[in-house]
Amino acid sequence: MSEQSSPCVILHSPQLGENIGAAARVMRNFGLTDLRLVAPRDGWPNPAADTMSAGAFDAGVSVKVYETLQDAQEGVTYLVAATARMRGIEKRVVDAADAAQVVHGRAVGGAGVAGVMFGGEKSGLPNEAVALSDLLMTYPVDRDFKSLNLAQAVCVFAHEWGKLSAAKNPSATPAQSHVTPVSTDGVPSTRDDVFRMFEHFEAELERAGYFFPPEKTPLMKDNLRSALIRADWTEQEVQTFRGAIKALALGRGKARVVRED
Repeated sequence: MSEQSSPCVILHSPQLGENIGAAARVMRNFGLTDLRLVAPRDGWPNPAADTMSAGAFDAGVSVKVYETLQDAQEGVTYLVAATARMRGIEKRVVDAADAAQVVHGRAVGGAGVAGVMFGGEKSGLPNEAVALSDLLMTYPVDRDFKSLNLAQAVCVFAHEWGKLSAAKNPSATPAQSHVTPVSTDGVPSTRDDVFRMFEHFEAELERAGYFFPPEKTPLMKDNLRSALIRADWTEQEVQTFRGAIKALALGRGKARVVRED
């Protein structure tokens, strides 16, 4: 498994430097080196993280800090969200073993870099982050005590990833897995392109007066993005859809559909 095709770990609004460092430590133990932080509460670099990392940063774990989740998905083609709350969102839900299998299958199939996203210690992932995910990952924790530490949550996935990476035949699907094999036909679209498509679509809907009442706009956008993201877009599909948006916006017979940048 090449380092480039291994998934990145995204920590959304982490609070404690100790947890960031501990997450980096367990990542490095299982061969993961791409750590991305979205708006860490105490900033970066963080001395507490360095102490808890046990040298993981010197051993290859790289850290990039982003202001928004959208920015943190640079180069990502598939996103897994770790959450204990389903929030009524219609998405496929799997455990850590199956999530690792899906991510690994995409990697060996040349489907680009996946991101595995974990929420902050206080409240987990916000709804808008969950809406942007392709797959939800949850753990079979006790319903009366859902209090898994952030670094421990990263460890559960990292361990499953490590088992697949170390296997002699890692691309083989476990007999008991219920995950449908992922099709990688076409060149997978990056999140950057998908976000631009969302923004293009939403801008035209805004002009058409679709978002009403105004206070429900964020929820309506989350629902639209959650539905559209399930398509697992290729580059060609994104270009085609944006061309269709442009044609509809300009009016039938008035648009010369061109490929969007």
